[in-house]
Amino acid sequence: MGKRAGRRRADATTGRACPCGSGRAYADCCGPAHDGLAQAPTAEALMRSRFSAFARGDAAYLLHSWHSSTRPARLELDPGQRWTRLEVVETERGGLLDTAGTVTFLAHYRDAGRPGTLTERSRFVREDGRWVYLDGEQP
Repeated sequence: MGKRAGRRRADATTGRACPCGSGRAYADCCGPAHDGLAQAPTAEALMRSRFSAFARGDAAYLLHSWHSSTRPARLELDPGQRWTRLEVVETERGGLLDTAGTVTFLAHYRDAGRPGTLTERSRFVREDGRWVYLDGEQP
């Protein structure tokens, strides 16, 4: 991914909580992955970093963390949609020694002031040794 200087926003240095809900500061959680300084060690960590990227409007990271066979040519995020909270419901495999895994989650958002929830069961695989998002299904 390479370092993307200047991508980290002000909250990375002020200790603001990471959007993924881990309870850790953004700079110590998803920030290093977004900046290209670290890779997600598990499928769940990648899913959390992708939620944080949606919350922060980081389309470049989302595209980079998408599997090459399913990645869209471009990604335009809706500036009126604000991702507010993540709940991980279930994680299957996707650990340090696995090559595939799934994460089921609820992603809460506000769109034009109205609350909503996206439920998805996402599939992750390793590509070139790193975790990437393959696809997801919404029940």
